Amino acid sequence: MSALESYALESLVATHAVCRAAIYTQEVFHSLVKGTVSKDDRSPVTIGDFGAQALIIAAIRHNFPDDEIAGEEESSLLRSNSELRDKVWKLVSRVHLSNPEEDLLLGGPLKSADAMLDAIDGGKSAGGNKGRLWALDPIDGTLGFLRGGQYAVCLALIQDGEVVVGVMGCPNLPIDKTTPIINSGIGRDVQSNDGLGIVVSAIAGRGVTARPLTGENRTEEQPIQMRMLSSLADASFCEGIEAAHSSHNQQKAIADKLGIIAPPVQLDSASKYVSIARGSADIYLRLPKTLGYEEKIWDHAAGYLITREAGGEVTDAIGKKLDFGKGRTLVMNKGIVAAPKAIHGKVLEAVRAVRGI
Repeated sequence: MSALESYALESLVATHAVCRAAIYTQEVFHSLVKGTVSKDDRSPVTIGDFGAQALIIAAIRHNFPDDEIAGEEESSLLRSNSELRDKVWKLVSRVHLSNPEEDLLLGGPLKSADAMLDAIDGGKSAGGNKGRLWALDPIDGTLGFLRGGQYAVCLALIQDGEVVVGVMGCPNLPIDKTTPIINSGIGRDVQSNDGLGIVVSAIAGRGVTARPLTGENRTEEQPIQMRMLSSLADASFCEGIEAAHSSHNQQKAIADKLGIIAPPVQLDSASKYVSIARGSADIYLRLPKTLGYEEKIWDHAAGYLITREAGGEVTDAIGKKLDFGKGRTLVMNKGIVAAPKAIHGKVLEAVRAVRGI
């Protein structure tokens, strides 16, 4: 078996695990169980975060018990708050995939609330550049999730510091990439999820595919790739709705320097990687406002591989390769520049000029 073929099972397990977790998050939202608490960094945490992490870690443990996992959440809050724990368990205990064989591959339903808590706590790896490490963000874009907008379930396998499998579930992205993106009210004001929800899977060296999250066509994978641009002026940026983590003003200056006049495509979360990978936009920049800010590996590992396998390049703001082997953060990197390979160099030049680096 070749090195590339050896990740087929990992990709399959990751894809089904992300699908199950994404369906769970939809159930959480539609059940209006959106109680939130605060983390130290003040970002919202939802019932969806805890349950999605438990479901995915349980699936990884069932199939790859020796692998390490770096996940965003831990269970101390649930262990001290029985009411919140019971809300999460009630929803986790009833989620399943429509195909029983896929559920069986993941180890079936979790056995108890205690098993759920133990699974959540299975994501405490310190990371590093040796061996196999799964990087998991159960809900990236929590504000988007809470407003009924865009969010993503992100999972990647990192082997000896290199990302080899990347899967992202985007429950509210349109299946048709030409359909306008909705950034609020899905499941509340927008009454139907019809036409929404995709899962994107990549294996290093083997390309990237997308498929519907649910429905009768959910097994139909289609390859995706970035747009072929005849001119840099035809490009468009993808940017977050909130400006808390990246400078919109700097991005506007970079767009002006490149001669890009198209308005940016706005959406929450790491789903921006998926949007540029399938050609809904072309360039994604993350330019931290805070000098000492360190990106988390689980926020970028899956999107990094998906973008590269779709024909893009992803570096930091000075052109360095992203280093996923230095722990739980991208401590060696500052900022993110993702774009088609053909224009990445020019985008990087503009970024460095505007930021004075």
